[in-house]
Amino acid sequence: MPLHGLLSFPLTPFTPDDEVATGVLADHLAEQVAAGPAALFVACGTGEFTALGPEEYRTVVRTAVREAAGRLPVYAGAGGGPRMAAGFARAAAECGADGLLLLPPYLVSGPPAGLVRHIAYVTGATALPLVVYQRANAVLDPAAALALLDLSTVIGVKDGRGDVDAMHRLVATVRASGHPRAAEMVFLNGLPTAEVSAAAYRAIGVPSYSSAALCFVPELAVAFHRAIETGDEAVARALLTEFYLPLVELRDRVAGYAVSLPKAGATLRGLAMGSVRPPLADVSAEHREELAALMDRGRAALLRISAPRAVPEVAA
Repeated sequence: MPLHGLLSFPLTPFTPDDEVATGVLADHLAEQVAAGPAALFVACGTGEFTALGPEEYRTVVRTAVREAAGRLPVYAGAGGGPRMAAGFARAAAECGADGLLLLPPYLVSGPPAGLVRHIAYVTGATALPLVVYQRANAVLDPAAALALLDLSTVIGVKDGRGDVDAMHRLVATVRASGHPRAAEMVFLNGLPTAEVSAAAYRAIGVPSYSSAALCFVPELAVAFHRAIETGDEAVARALLTEFYLPLVELRDRVAGYAVSLPKAGATLRGLAMGSVRPPLADVSAEHREELAALMDRGRAALLRISAPRAVPEVAA
C-alpha cells in the first residue's frame, strides 16, 4: 500500500497503574482511522517505543492491526541495536503489521556505510517493507541512499533532521540514479510539527508528512493537509499563524514536549491517555492551559476562515 498523504503516529495510553490502556488505545486508533490518514505508524516516537516492554509492544501492534482492519496499512516501530531491532521486526510481522519504521540504532554512531549495514541486518529478519528513519545518529549520505535501493524491502526514508538541502540531495540523487526502484522510493517529512516545514519539503519533492497534531486536533490536521494539497493559502496561513507556530513555540520550551503535548492534547479531547513514561515529563498545569487555549484558537480560526463569504452585491 502506498505511503502518500497524511501519516498518523498514534500515542500509547497508559493506565494509572502504568499498564497499556488497551481500551483507550482502541478508541484513539478508531478516531485516527476515521480521520483518513494514509497509514498508521504505531509504537514509534510519538507512541513511546523506547518505553515499551516486548509484550506491551505486541499488544499495541495487535490492537492497531485489529482497529485498522485492512482499511489502511499499519507500520510498527523497530529499534535498538541490530539484534534487538530484528527481534522487534519479527514481532511486528507475527502481530500482523504491514511494515516497519526503523528507528536510529541505540547510542552507537557510525558512518553512513555502517548504517546501511545495520539496515540490511534488520531487513534480514522479515520480508516486511521498511522505512528508514533518518535522525540523530542515523544519517544517510547520497551514496548510502543509493545503496538502500539494492535492499528490496527498503521502501523509503523518513527525515527527522530538518536539513532541507541535504534531504534534497538524497531525493535528487535517488531519482536521477536510473535504478529500477528509483521512482518508487518514498521520502517522508518526519520533523516534529511537520506542518510548519510542509511547504519547504513539498518543494523538494517530499509532499507526505507525519502529523502529531492528528493525534489531538484531527480536524485541524486534516484541514491543513487539504489546504497544502489544494494550494489554499488562506487556510494554511491561518492555521500556521493561529495554531501551529504558537504550538512550536510551546513545544520548544521543554525537552520531550513533542510527545508530551500531543498526549496532553488527546487527554483534553476526552481520552484518558495517562502520563508519559520517563525520561519524558508530563505537561505542566500552566502549559496544559496554554495548550487548551491554542486548541480552541485553532478551531476558531478554522471556523472563521471556512465560513461562507458574503457575495458582494452587484450595482444595478
